Amino acid sequence: MRKSPLFPPELPPRAIRVGLFVLVLCVLVVAAAIRPVNLFGAPRVVVIPSGATSSAIGQILRDAEIIRSASDFLLTVKIRGLSHSLQGGEYRLSPAMSLLQIVDVVARGQVLLHAVTIPEGFTAAEVVDVLVDKGLGDREPLTTVVRHGADLYTFSFLDGAVGGSLEGFLLPDTYQIPRGLSARDVVGVFLGRFGQVVVPRWEARGGSGSLREIITLASLVEREARLPEERALIAGVLSNRLHRRMLLEVDATVLYALGRHKSVVTFKDLDVTSPYNTYRHIGLPPGPIANPGMAAIEAALTPAVTDYLYYVARADGSHVFSRTYEEHLAAIRRQRSLP
Repeated sequence: MRKSPLFPPELPPRAIRVGLFVLVLCVLVVAAAIRPVNLFGAPRVVVIPSGATSSAIGQILRDAEIIRSASDFLLTVKIRGLSHSLQGGEYRLSPAMSLLQIVDVVARGQVLLHAVTIPEGFTAAEVVDVLVDKGLGDREPLTTVVRHGADLYTFSFLDGAVGGSLEGFLLPDTYQIPRGLSARDVVGVFLGRFGQVVVPRWEARGGSGSLREIITLASLVEREARLPEERALIAGVLSNRLHRRMLLEVDATVLYALGRHKSVVTFKDLDVTSPYNTYRHIGLPPGPIANPGMAAIEAALTPAVTDYLYYVARADGSHVFSRTYEEHLAAIRRQRSLP
């Protein structure tokens, strides 16, 4: 009976031995290629330029002594079909990692993140200072975006931004930001957080009033209040004055108009020509004068119900609140007479 051509003739023992030898050799070569360079090696930071080719990335990793061979890296990337998935950025990699682990990290874009904390009440210019100090961007492009970049984004809460300014919408918080992002993308991280945190709070209150006006009021509260328990009271006073069409007379708006901080605001300062000068213009300033935190925003959303119309600061940062102008003048005299 003839054997079916579907079944190949038996291989001679020598061919089998050669095939097994080649297979074992291939396994050993692959194992040698993917095994870590140094199991006890310390992690190090490696920067991969955006748009770098697989071969260029392999050479960068080889030069940093993270991998054994750039060609092994390239081969592994091709076999796994990840040639177009590798991402640039700043990575913390270790020679104790296997080649497969390293390829996966770069393909997933697991870049190194840097914590940056923005305190409540910082202006947009001060936010830029923090970002530059952290090495998360260059001053000129960041400044351009925060001053005039509202049109770069599609967030509806930026509608009507004065001159495209993002002042007030760079929510103070702690952020995890990678290096290498464009100024637009770095600032977008802040705006995204604002949209996730502030907008729902405003909508939960019924979305009453302009959100821009709420943030503007909150920025005044942030700069005026020194004690947490006084935020809602100060918001209440400012709201009362707004409803009565009284000048707000907030020193912090004058300092914002001057563009510099001073410990004492003089009568000459009060004459500064600016729509932000609330000693000369009735109503809120055109936009926020700082970036308020959530506590100040909550105070602006729910001001205290009070009949106070005035307040004056004590030496310890607290305030004396008054209902009438006569009471206010008396409070000022008392504070000035104190040692």
